[in-house]
Amino acid sequence: MTTTTPPVTLDDVRAAAERLDGVAHRTPVLRSRTLDALVGAEVHLKCENFQRVGAFKFRGAYNAASRLTPEQLSRGIAAYSSGNHAQAVALAARELGTTAVIVMPEDAPPSKRAATEAYGAEIVTYDRYTGDRVAVAKALAAERGLALIPPYEHPHVIAGQGTAALELIEEAGELDVLIAPVGGGGLIAGSATAVKGLYPGTRVVGVEPEAGDDTKRSLEAGHRVSIPVPRTIADGQALHTPGELTFSVNQRLLDGIVLVDDDEIREAMRFAFERLKIVLEPSGATPLAALLTGRAGRLPNKVGLILSGGNVDAARFALLCGSGT
Repeated sequence: MTTTTPPVTLDDVRAAAERLDGVAHRTPVLRSRTLDALVGAEVHLKCENFQRVGAFKFRGAYNAASRLTPEQLSRGIAAYSSGNHAQAVALAARELGTTAVIVMPEDAPPSKRAATEAYGAEIVTYDRYTGDRVAVAKALAAERGLALIPPYEHPHVIAGQGTAALELIEEAGELDVLIAPVGGGGLIAGSATAVKGLYPGTRVVGVEPEAGDDTKRSLEAGHRVSIPVPRTIADGQALHTPGELTFSVNQRLLDGIVLVDDDEIREAMRFAFERLKIVLEPSGATPLAALLTGRAGRLPNKVGLILSGGNVDAARFALLCGSGT
């Protein structure tokens, strides 16, 4: 009889938490009586919009970068991202005394590009609808001798992302269900690893935008499938196929995926701003959208949500939440 060792374990997540201690923020877990009454459950909101760089991505980026050798750090780091991982790698590189080159889509939100540059990174752009960001980044890394840190397809990145869920359950205790957004799958894979490692009975549910349901389709098919590049306001979830490594974890640990549309995401952003007094970017609001619309299904007593980020500039936030266009 043979056994397969998971690419990421609870011990890996705990080790990442030790590396991140004092470097990443231990973000707040908020409660809202209004929200509890509205959905009929005890809701615990893990607010990664208060993380460094404004999103959970710093956890995985720093955990991976901090494990590079001194020689690798001396040459620099490469990454590809639509924004949050870009900022995270740029800041991690700065914290570790090295440099970063980031491959970003030409239509990445200007605020995310500006923030990435402000952390000291060099930006190389590509067309997300015709180009292959992975190929561009791999070629760049090979040419310059850089260490490539992908946004989700790396065990150290996944372990780092899982520390958000680990902190949540350390503060809130055992949950009946954890709900988190799904893009490339790193956050949900790390979260499921942490939660199921401690409480196997906790359900873990992912949320995707309707236009970007590649993970849901892949889970239903039993293998990774590709879809056209999604056009959705949730730019952090606009992927056409799940990662191979992340899918191998999520196929084993996830209890389901639910979908929300762009209008529902906008409404969740409005609710978070008006009632919870927090700013969420579209991708960060998808778990809340699933909760508010009932798409998450009948809720048990104790629910945890990971609100993954808040990187949206004032003009875009006003456009999305004001006009609905």
